[in-house]
Amino acid sequence: MSREHPATTINGFVALLLWFGLAGLAAWRIYAIAVSHDVGAVWQPILMILAWLIAIGGFAVVQPNEGRVLLFFGKYIGSITRAGFFYANPLAAMRPVSLKVHNFNSETLKVNDARGNPIEIAAVVVWRVTESAKALLEVEEYRGFVSIQAETALRSVAQRFPYDSHEDDSHPDSHSLRGSPDEVSHALMEELQARLEVAGVQVIDCRLSHLAYAPEIAQAMLRRQQAEAVVAARRQIVEGAVSMVEMGLRRLEEHGTVVLDDERKASMINNLLVALVADREAQPVINTGSMYS
Repeated sequence: MSREHPATTINGFVALLLWFGLAGLAAWRIYAIAVSHDVGAVWQPILMILAWLIAIGGFAVVQPNEGRVLLFFGKYIGSITRAGFFYANPLAAMRPVSLKVHNFNSETLKVNDARGNPIEIAAVVVWRVTESAKALLEVEEYRGFVSIQAETALRSVAQRFPYDSHEDDSHPDSHSLRGSPDEVSHALMEELQARLEVAGVQVIDCRLSHLAYAPEIAQAMLRRQQAEAVVAARRQIVEGAVSMVEMGLRRLEEHGTVVLDDERKASMINNLLVALVADREAQPVINTGSMYS
């Protein structure tokens, strides 16, 4: 596996002065040979011009958030990841690598969640190359590698969580794709980072961009969610009504407003619960007293 290390370079402007100096020296030798008619020394300026032409390939302008990977006859000899004007081995091939932050929006995938329900899911992945040597030399094409591995990791994570959890938030199995976005994103980042380590890619962020039941079960699941919402609302209403009845009875007893026996207390509890829990407004019945004393 290729380990990234900085390539041996010198300042490009210093190299440019030397390059122009070599060109001037070659021109001076050509002039001197022409004046002296020394045909035997023609090989000197020819070699200088040849070296001058080869030296052109060593100049490299590296833009911000860009890198160059140097390959010398098939051997990796280093990377340039700093912005600036540099001069390196002129016989080495310099292959550019983008070090900028990239966004990848996956296609909408149809997978089964942890309970086997078919769902549609997609994600946005923010990533960047941190090791240019791995990105170019360890995988065929790192951008395509990221896209394929992102979809594979998304499928894997989607199968670990249910679409929706029916457990209490404190339950260890309460995490779900819909109700636990932070946990799902963290799991997706870990899964994807492990897959992209070989390509020298760092995953910065992962978020679900689309989540829905598959069309064939969407209506059934919608009715189920509605039923669960009704049950949860009823549970909360009953708990609130019971606490209100307990508070009312306790205050009546504390202030001594009325003294109720067990039968009347049960009747009062029944009437209060009916009035508080009913889904319609209660119709009061006013007792004006008995006809008989």
